[in-house]
Amino acid sequence: MCALPDDLCICQEIAKEQQKAVISVVRRRYGKMVTTVEGIEDTAIDIGQLAKILKGACASGGTVKGRTIELQGDHKKKAARVLEQNGYQVEVR
Repeated sequence: MCALPDDLCICQEIAKEQQKAVISVVRRRYGKMVTTVEGIEDTAIDIGQLAKILKGACASGGTVKGRTIELQGDHKKKAARVLEQNGYQVEVR
């Protein structure tokens, strides 16, 4: 973080441009699908807030484990669209 006030700080915007979010879907126990968003490693980005935005956009539950966001269900396209709108580079696997 820089020493600028929050309304002038652009650290998070710069961090977004440098990150490459990798979205994939895995099958868990009992055939449940889980969408994972990985690759957002910069600590300037509030991963909890990003997870909240994704869960709201996808209308699903989810959690944050370390620096990985997990969404319940197959939401590759929606998650990719939301991340791109928020300034992230996205790779869908």
